Order: sequence, then C-alpha cells, then structure tokens
Amino acid sequence: MRTVDDFDFARSQEYALLATLLTRSPDGDLLGRISALRGDASPMGVAHNALAEAARRTNEQAAAREFFALFAGLGKGALLPYASHYLSETLYGRPLARLRETLGDLGLEKAPERAEPEDHAGFLCEIMAGFAGGTIPAPAPLERLFFEEHVSRWMRRFFADLEQANSADFYAAVGALGRTFIEIEVKAFALPI
Repeated sequence: MRTVDDFDFARSQEYALLATLLTRSPDGDLLGRISALRGDASPMGVAHNALAEAARRTNEQAAAREFFALFAGLGKGALLPYASHYLSETLYGRPLARLRETLGDLGLEKAPERAEPEDHAGFLCEIMAGFAGGTIPAPAPLERLFFEEHVSRWMRRFFADLEQANSADFYAAVGALGRTFIEIEVKAFALPI
C-alpha cells in the first residue's frame, strides 16, 4: 500500500466530487460548497471557476431537473454514462463483464442497494477516488492499470458529450471539469513510475 500525499488526496477529492455529481443531483448544501470553489489560471483552476459560477447560477430544483433530463430521462438529450455504451455500443456488454472480473479480483463489489451497473461513470469515479485516497489499498501500478483499462478509454468522451449536451447548463461545467481532469490523469499515468 502506498502513502497518500497531498497530490493524491486532491485527486481523490476530484474523483469523489465527480462521483457524487454523476450519481445524484446536488442539494443546496453541495451547490453552496461548489459555488465557493476558487481556481487559478491552470486548466483545473479554470474548470473549478466555471463550475463555481454554474453552481451560483442554479438552484437545487433546476439542478435536479437537469440531472433527470441528462441521465434518467428518455429524451433526445439523455446521456448513457456507461463504459459498455461508449466502448461497445451496448448496455451490459463486454466492458461491464471485464470490469466485474477486475472488481472480483480486487475483492470489491457493488453495494446491493445500488441499481446502476458497475460500469457507470459515477461508480468508476468512486473507485478511482478510493485508489487515490488510499481507502482501496492498491499499489500505484494497479491503479494505473485500472485507469487505463476501465476509465481512460472512454470517460473523456463521456465528459465531452456532457459538456456539449443541449440540456446541460450546470452539468456542462461538470463535463468540462471531468474532461479536463481525465486529460490530466491520462498524461500523469503515462509518465514513468
């Protein structure tokens, strides 16, 4: 097991925020905390500033309607935040089967009350938060392998789609944050250990 430094803790927090926002709409308290984010001129800082501004422009009810339209509705703007959809154009496809095998090898399983399949973007962000934050003990090479096999091959495209979705306002900023963060993670994981 590796030591969690400030950088990994910050990564864990980014993944945890994305996991939360992809699995449920934000309540007023979370919107208030997001609206207090402060960034800088870095790509992540710019994305944080945009997300904070989007949080100040919305409220709990509007965010809930947007979440429903994007992720639960059957309308034209609905997105399917699943690896199987992005990698094999199916649901419950081979990417999900491979992910379930990997999770089994790690001794991890989805909580019974969770309805979404494990290849949901929010669930995968939650797993990555656990790796980065040390709550899922794994050596750095295993975290990198998990990221490369189950996250990096599709999640940037999902976040880009979210960023461009017609029905997205607050969630367009979530998409920009996620896309920026995944792009940074791809570059970081490509560095030699």
